[in-house]
Amino acid sequence: MHINFDVRYANHPDDSKHYTTADLRRHYHISHIFEPDSINLTYSHQDRIIAGGIMPVEEDLVLGSFKELAAPYFLERRELGAINIGGPGVMVLDGVEYKVGTKDGIYVGMGTKELVFKSADKANPAKFYVNSSPAHRTCPTVLIPMEKARYNHLGSQETVNERILRQYIHPAVCESCQLSMGMTALLPGNVWNTMPSHTHERRMEVYMYFEVAPDQCVFHMMGQPQETRHLVMHNEEAVISPSWSIHSGVGTANYTFIWGMCGENQDFDDMDGIPTQDLK
Repeated sequence: MHINFDVRYANHPDDSKHYTTADLRRHYHISHIFEPDSINLTYSHQDRIIAGGIMPVEEDLVLGSFKELAAPYFLERRELGAINIGGPGVMVLDGVEYKVGTKDGIYVGMGTKELVFKSADKANPAKFYVNSSPAHRTCPTVLIPMEKARYNHLGSQETVNERILRQYIHPAVCESCQLSMGMTALLPGNVWNTMPSHTHERRMEVYMYFEVAPDQCVFHMMGQPQETRHLVMHNEEAVISPSWSIHSGVGTANYTFIWGMCGENQDFDDMDGIPTQDLK
């Protein structure tokens, strides 16, 4: 088993607007999320979210603690959400087994000591994409099959942003302390997500793009509304979005992404909208 735990520090927007492409990618871009028999996590000081991938193939993978958490086990003071974008998987949480199918999710409450990740078929391994945020109380662990996620049909073909948004970790679906998590799929012929764009000063967000064809990409827009920048995203890559940054993207074809948020509240509509004509 290989474990990687990367730490990213918070950056001021006045600094970020001077970054080169290489600087932007070093601070905000997350690559190599899924590797066989590996746990690859990134700890961001933006609201102290942890995002990354766990891909068991030949062996079961155990998520333990890290020196940076100063805790005897990973979820001593944290909660965790996971969505499986690979083949059928299994999570064992304090001895209780949960079958997590393709595009199923799970919420794991604070205080869970043992976290084991398995694949049902090593020829079609599970890919658990995880988000974790600090927690102040224990909420019940809940398995969330894709069909149980809250369904939203958004956008239109006229603005090439028709999409299906599924809210997995959301007050209407399950209880959590501050973590919210869901998945958005662009319909064929549509390429824009989260446009008109917005910021939300009370929360930060991480996007993980997947189902991006090898010869396609997504241009992820970030930065302050009058100081926009972009990062080119390929399949199964993620981007950290601070609270002051817009976070929308346009692809060269349709794609899917998982979003995770944490911060001061869980109101999904708590956002500061940016009129498209005001962007620079």
